[in-house]
Amino acid sequence: MSLGIKFILKSVAGLVLLLLTGSLLAGCDAVKERPKMRIGYMNCNSEAETRARFGPLNEYLSQKLGIDFELVSVDTQEFAERFHKGEFDFTHTNSLLYIILREQKNLRLLATEKRGQYGPRTAGTLISRKDSGIKTLADLKGKYLLFGPQLAPSGFLAQYDLMLQAGINPEQDLAYYGIPRGSFKHEKVVYGVYFGKYDVAAAPALDLELMIRDGKITADDFNIIAQSEIFPYCTFGAARQIPDELAEKFRMLLLDLTPESTVTYQSETVKVLDSAWIDGFAQLEDADYDPIRRMAKNANMPPYQEF
Repeated sequence: MSLGIKFILKSVAGLVLLLLTGSLLAGCDAVKERPKMRIGYMNCNSEAETRARFGPLNEYLSQKLGIDFELVSVDTQEFAERFHKGEFDFTHTNSLLYIILREQKNLRLLATEKRGQYGPRTAGTLISRKDSGIKTLADLKGKYLLFGPQLAPSGFLAQYDLMLQAGINPEQDLAYYGIPRGSFKHEKVVYGVYFGKYDVAAAPALDLELMIRDGKITADDFNIIAQSEIFPYCTFGAARQIPDELAEKFRMLLLDLTPESTVTYQSETVKVLDSAWIDGFAQLEDADYDPIRRMAKNANMPPYQEF
């Protein structure tokens, strides 16, 4: 065999070995798994709605951060206990739950959701039917009232605080108060008054705004007996053990979202904010949540309750 042929064969063998090595390395990269983490999303109306709303946002965060985020939908009453067990790395909750987790587990504030007329803030209202004759807080004595979930800052806490400030003790001065069962509790309290089963409802200002916008009710149907001060809306947080760099990247991704931000989700290109029913995110300070702290202390609610 000539020297030229031997050289060619050696060159070909070397090239084949190089290609095989590169292919194996590429294969290793292809099967390398991304890190996995969990985001706990508080159910507002139902688990199905929570997954439909926040699935694209969850996928957007996964793609941008290179982390497989598992979306975990959690009932409001179970959220604190499950967070204490270390089940979630990041949280999306209402502002009262943020305060509870902040006080108990030093949850880190990331960003606050913007939605409706008050942007990153919201309020609670007390409403009655227009024809009820119930127009002031003093008129509530002896009446039947329907609250939203007990850990809802704009559906229970704000209204409870309003009554206490007016010298009305809901435990003693109302004829009865209740909380509806099942899902979509905030809409149920509005309809409870609309159809005359209850005299007064503790309705979030945002839910009234959205129900009027969607034609479910009209503003002329109700008296707004009282409205609370505004306070922060739903909030993203990070567990204290999350590295600062990752928490900051997560925060900036939320703050940088625009109405045009899209993600490929379930083989479709969707707008992230539209899917989540969110106008955007804002950077608030922990001190902005002090109105919630004051209300919770006044109403003897978690995390400040005294027995």
